[in-house]
Amino acid sequence: MGSAGGPGAGGSTFTVLVAAAANFGVALAKAVAGVLSGSSAMLAEAGHSVADTMTEALLFVALKRSKKPADDDHPLGYGPERYIWALLASVATFVGGGVFAVYDGIHALTHDEKPGNPLISYIVLAVAFVLEGLSLRTGWRQATGRAEHFRVPILRYLRHTPDTAVKAVVMEDSAALVGLVLAALGLLGGQLTGSGIFDGIASILIGVLLIVVAYVLGRANTELLVGRALPKPMREAVRRELLSVDAVQDVMELTTLVQGPGEILIAAKVDFRDVSTSAQIEWACEEAETRLRTLIPAVKRVYLDPTPPRTSAPGLPE
Repeated sequence: MGSAGGPGAGGSTFTVLVAAAANFGVALAKAVAGVLSGSSAMLAEAGHSVADTMTEALLFVALKRSKKPADDDHPLGYGPERYIWALLASVATFVGGGVFAVYDGIHALTHDEKPGNPLISYIVLAVAFVLEGLSLRTGWRQATGRAEHFRVPILRYLRHTPDTAVKAVVMEDSAALVGLVLAALGLLGGQLTGSGIFDGIASILIGVLLIVVAYVLGRANTELLVGRALPKPMREAVRRELLSVDAVQDVMELTTLVQGPGEILIAAKVDFRDVSTSAQIEWACEEAETRLRTLIPAVKRVYLDPTPPRTSAPGLPE
């Protein structure tokens, strides 16, 4: 699976900026509509959009800081820093959106407030649906383009991609569209029955939806922060490429690490053929690195450690 890296880093920034602009405008409109109509679901949606705006701002910071070049103090670069900021973005979604929406929904259920005129809320929801749909289309196009580039299904790409910025935009905009539908149903239920119960239920469901999204994104970023290897099929392909080099007899240990969407590190303990000269080993290392970068363009660092098999070491039993 080739989703460990690829082109389009600039596209991630554009996708995030489009989503942020859409969410900021929508948040203001929802807040005004929620106050005027007294709708808990609309206020929950306003909190949702505020959380999304904060998320996009943090993702923008993540994209910028992770592009800093490597230096003496950080020889492997700053790629993993994007996952720290992206993790904070998922926390913002959880607290600023999910928890607030659930609390507001419970408040609405316990106080059974009568809904106001929902007309302005319907208008805002319709406009928000269009804006969120446009933002989702931008993110979906980028994700689809990358999935086609790597020749994998789009859902598999979104599941495994280390580009959590695009993943976050697609998931949050999809959740936003579902949340808008839930808010509209809550307003409609209150309009038909005159009860605020439906509005409160809609608010709680929106909150639960956001909590699930925050959990999925938080888990993905935590996994990459801890250190995630390439998918097993790609690791096997890397091993085959190394073994295809003439001077290589065996790959005793292979370590792969995804440092960012376009940054992969490969390290291996390699048993070179005993008849190989030092010059042949040097050229074999160069050939192996070239082969690996051809196989996976996102490979930035390759470290090969010439290591004899344990049974050939003096003093060790056969």
